[in-house]
Amino acid sequence: MGNEKETAIGHILKAVVYSWDGFKAAWTHEMAFRIETIVIAVLLPIGMWICATAVERALLIGSSMLVLITELLNSAVEKVVDRISTEHHILSKQAKDLGSAAAAVSMLTAVTVWGLIAYERFLN
Repeated sequence: MGNEKETAIGHILKAVVYSWDGFKAAWTHEMAFRIETIVIAVLLPIGMWICATAVERALLIGSSMLVLITELLNSAVEKVVDRISTEHHILSKQAKDLGSAAAAVSMLTAVTVWGLIAYERFLN
């Protein structure tokens, strides 16, 4: 349960600090997160040029952020599994594999969105 005397502003400030700590941990310890962040940072300006409408821009940004969100959640699952036990167990492997599959689906989604928008711009 939360602190009953905590103010909304105090709660928001703590959430910002915790989120920042999460970003720092992901950047420091997760190579996939660093690679995805750099690729997105390079490609988004190009994507903004490719897009013809605000909806297309929203789709490009949203699908790109989905990749980062999924990677953060996948990393969290991996950390929790490793915290529980580093011993090989089929359920631990399945949990990590499922997180990895979710990350792969988010990347496939982003590639599909980017590809469709690029197709509309250049080949249609």
